[in-house]
Amino acid sequence: MSSSTTPQTKDNSAPTTLAADLQDERLMRGEGLRGVFGAFGMRIRTGDLGSLPIFLGLIIIWIVFQILNPRFLSATNLVDLTLQCAGVGTIALGVVVVLLVAQIDLSVGSLSGLASAILGVTFINWQWPIWASIVVALAIGALIGFVYGFLFTRFGVPTFIVTLAGLMGFLGLQLWVLGPNGTINLPYNSWIVEFATSWFLPPWLAYTIAGLTVIGIVVSDITKSRRRAKAGLSTGPGSLIVIKAIVIAIVAAAAITWLATNRGVAVSFLLFIVLVAVMATVLTRTRWGRWIYAVGGNEEAARRAGINVKTIYISALMVGTILATLGGLLAAARLTAASISSGGGTTNLIAIAAAVIGGTSLFGGRGSAWSALLGIFVIMSIQNGLTLLNLESYVQFMVTGVVLLLAVIIDSLSRRSRASHGTA
Repeated sequence: MSSSTTPQTKDNSAPTTLAADLQDERLMRGEGLRGVFGAFGMRIRTGDLGSLPIFLGLIIIWIVFQILNPRFLSATNLVDLTLQCAGVGTIALGVVVVLLVAQIDLSVGSLSGLASAILGVTFINWQWPIWASIVVALAIGALIGFVYGFLFTRFGVPTFIVTLAGLMGFLGLQLWVLGPNGTINLPYNSWIVEFATSWFLPPWLAYTIAGLTVIGIVVSDITKSRRRAKAGLSTGPGSLIVIKAIVIAIVAAAAITWLATNRGVAVSFLLFIVLVAVMATVLTRTRWGRWIYAVGGNEEAARRAGINVKTIYISALMVGTILATLGGLLAAARLTAASISSGGGTTNLIAIAAAVIGGTSLFGGRGSAWSALLGIFVIMSIQNGLTLLNLESYVQFMVTGVVLLLAVIIDSLSRRSRASHGTA
């Protein structure tokens, strides 16, 4: 047989082709978990802190308050804490979406109060079906968001001014709707009140939902890895998926077991978590969500890329007002009343502070729906802990203000560090 027909032996020493996203020689590359942790350390050093400061801050806050008052981490107090988080957390979730497009909504508190007034008048005074009252309140919230977006995109009125006018206008409208009494009590036996105050998951159902959630996360991560591999992109170690699933399962099981020693997992809090998860999926897995980040990161670049910037602004503001309305309904149901104090006081500040403290940038384009969950836990934990210590309200305001200021400083320093490293 001639040499020209001799089969060629495979060169096992030939280098393996790198994934397309790792072929740039300027990129750091690492294999397995060591590479993952190395990349994580590099992101921290370049200012991409993510949610790390929030997790560390929440752990410190819980440890300090538990030392000062052993009742803080009791099952009874933590169940109360989750009930408090549901309504305001839903409002904060809407604020996150608005901040992602580098805008602000200062009227979320008064809008939530107006929603509670609409619920009270239509459901109690006018005897509407409860579902009709809820639909009308949400529709009005959506309309208000559309008006905000129209004024901003059509006439160039800053959202700061538009929503500041809304804050004052809706506060007056709330007083007018409630009438001279100023308070409308909701019946304890109405399902919306029971939903917000006394509906809790039985332990077996809570464990089942947690298990299905973990399975869903694993399936989603595996599917994502396969899509990336098919596209010639890096996928990361499979062991990371297993470790992630185990950690989530342990934390969820421990939380459910502890809360079950009291009343269990509140259904209203579960609704809040579902809303956060859905919004996180929409923001990261849909075209609309990617456009939200694009517009918030660089409006002009997004416009030149063919994105309808005006539509994105309007839709983001509408999502914010709808969630503010829903949060107001949940808050009114938990308090079993719609009154002139609904949505007032510190509701605006808490919702905005929760979004910022949770890691959403005031400069737009950075953050996630999970920011609302983390941020509201931080804010409500501080308020709850200070209340258990019998401290005055002025102390709560000052401590919350300091925490908010620290969050903004960290965000600014992180942004400056990313810019200096060319990753902003």
